[in-house]
Amino acid sequence: MDRLAFLVERARGLRKKIVVAGSNDDVVLSALKMALEHSIVEPVLVGPEVETKALAERVGLDLSRCELIDCQKDQSARVAVEVVSERGELLMKGSVKTGDLMKVVLEDQYNLKTGSTITMVSVFDVPTYHKLLAISDAGMIIAPTLEQKIDMINVSVKVVKKLGIEKPKVAIVGAIEVPNVKMPATLDAAVLSKMSDRGQIKDCIVDGPFALDNAISKEAAEHKKIESPVAGDADILIMPDIEAGNVLYKALVFFANATVASVILGARIPIVLTSRADSDRTKLYSIALAAILC
Repeated sequence: MDRLAFLVERARGLRKKIVVAGSNDDVVLSALKMALEHSIVEPVLVGPEVETKALAERVGLDLSRCELIDCQKDQSARVAVEVVSERGELLMKGSVKTGDLMKVVLEDQYNLKTGSTITMVSVFDVPTYHKLLAISDAGMIIAPTLEQKIDMINVSVKVVKKLGIEKPKVAIVGAIEVPNVKMPATLDAAVLSKMSDRGQIKDCIVDGPFALDNAISKEAAEHKKIESPVAGDADILIMPDIEAGNVLYKALVFFANATVASVILGARIPIVLTSRADSDRTKLYSIALAAILC
């Protein structure tokens, strides 16, 4: 059973205007074809016209249902951001590099910044886990500060609440399950846990530090005598840094055959920013999730 398939049904008929930066990407175009079939989006394709048309024909995308803006690949990030700032509702990365796109997004002239931390939230359907699992951050924040981790929690909570989880359980992940002065991530986890206890972080239950096994396995938590409503039943994992987040993301997809939907939040519009290696189904689910959150 594919537990992320409901995203497509939830997003059906929303018809959000999505602007694609670097439309000469066949996997992106294939995902847009499926999103169009469900009336989730109205695409604006920004990129080399000749190459985009050839790829669209290959994947069966009907370009009469899309707007196509011709430009060189190295200009597509800027043109796409200009368009989305004026009349778009979603932004999607195509063949452009992530850094090139986000650099333009963060320029003041486009008025896309909100003052919030821009973070990536990924929702996984892992076959061996008993429910959906959200992870932040696998692609944006290199070494999150305590303040940024608070934003990561708050954004992740908003995402999973949209998916029907009223009071999500948030595990702050590190290498061990007790605070250690030599491991800053564990100290952050202890502070975040106490902030949650005192009501400074709302609408969720936060606990940590947890080693990964204790966050997702009740058996492992019981073996180490960890008593917590979050232990073994986490809805959200907050990772200590981008290396840990990215490695876990790729491990779940390539080793555990997980499906995933990812979205960048914190800017004025949601951004679909998936990996080049992600499947068209992952990109479809990410488009649907972004449309729901728009």
